[in-house]
Amino acid sequence: MVLGWRRRKNNNNNHKGVKPNVEVVIPNHFMCPISLDLMKDPVTLSTGITYDRENMEKWFDNGNCTCPVTNQIVRNFDMIPNHTLRIMIQNWCVENKQRGVERIPTPRIPISPFDVFELLRQVKATARGLDQYGCIELLMKMKRLGNEMDRNKRCIVENGVQGALASAFDAFANDSIERNVSVLEEILSALNWTFPLQFEAHKILGSKASLTCMVWFLKHQDLSGKEKSIVALEELLSFGDENHVEALSEIEGVIELLVEFINKRISPTITKASMKVVWYMISSSYPCSEKMKLSFVDLGLVYYLLDILIDSEKSLCEKSLAIFDSLCSCEQGREKAYGNDLTVPLLVKKILRVSALATEHSVSSIWKMCKFGEKDDERRVLVEALQVGAFQKLLLVLQVGCDDKIKDKATELLKMMNPYRSDLECIDSDYMNLLRSF
Repeated sequence: MVLGWRRRKNNNNNHKGVKPNVEVVIPNHFMCPISLDLMKDPVTLSTGITYDRENMEKWFDNGNCTCPVTNQIVRNFDMIPNHTLRIMIQNWCVENKQRGVERIPTPRIPISPFDVFELLRQVKATARGLDQYGCIELLMKMKRLGNEMDRNKRCIVENGVQGALASAFDAFANDSIERNVSVLEEILSALNWTFPLQFEAHKILGSKASLTCMVWFLKHQDLSGKEKSIVALEELLSFGDENHVEALSEIEGVIELLVEFINKRISPTITKASMKVVWYMISSSYPCSEKMKLSFVDLGLVYYLLDILIDSEKSLCEKSLAIFDSLCSCEQGREKAYGNDLTVPLLVKKILRVSALATEHSVSSIWKMCKFGEKDDERRVLVEALQVGAFQKLLLVLQVGCDDKIKDKATELLKMMNPYRSDLECIDSDYMNLLRSF
């Protein structure tokens, strides 16, 4: 049985006997029962039905556990390559080349869990023997396999690669960072494309030697090395493990480095990841988080955040406001905020202009500056906020879908501003031109 595939015009008059409007027909058994397209990589299930591998993988990835044709429950998800059928399809393509049919390439054989197990066994062996050149060779092979197809990458990640890589990273870092810098960077690069981290790797990568190595990378490596390291630190701290926050904060120079990265903004990746790391460090419930806030304030982070707020895209703006809001929880942070003329205008400007999250942090920051400051500072903030249109914006905040805590703070700010309204001419802000609804 054959079905029509598609019409193709062949205007090449050099081929004798080829008609310009010939309908190419494709044998039915060459077609995938799911997509009804020519199979490129035919595989046979335990039910005996053959499908194209890509379509079958999507079928299983969507949570299906039956054979699409027979509707039988598939208990063995192995997909056996049907080499005989593939060769027949390729030969048919060659025979119909003059009619516009392109030969399908021979598919690469995907790796199996056993292949991954053997590869990781060798990686662990080279790490134990501190064989950095052997380990690099295995890492390059792993990278090549992962780049060949998404299925390979998933198979590698799902079969324990993170734990093996984290263990290897810790072993080489414990030996000597300077002597093993090449293999350490390759391991970190391999880890980056396996994120998010799994529990085992998270525990191992949080060791003192591993953290020290990543901070060393931030100090001494090129831009690429710095990016890999700061992204790894961001991923590590995202678990909320206070022990890792404490261990990182005790490494000499790490706070200064993070502030420098935020100030200089040498790359978007480094800037955003650095801000996330700072946020995890100061928002932790660990007692040293308050001490870290003071260190960041003393290094001028409040001013650098305000500089970023002048002109930044949404993601960067949200991160800046989140850190700024947290720093306003301490007296020293509020003092730095009071001392900058841009603070209040920038905070008011971001209300209802960026996102709901940015609005919440802006309102919260203004509320903290008024609630916990000296009387003179409170009055000055309230007056400045009124002059740049905060009253109208806060009224709008009460009407949109914000968190109840933010609405409570907005209500309290309105009450605090009200006594000063009669003496001031409020300048309409840009709230009239809002295009977004949060």
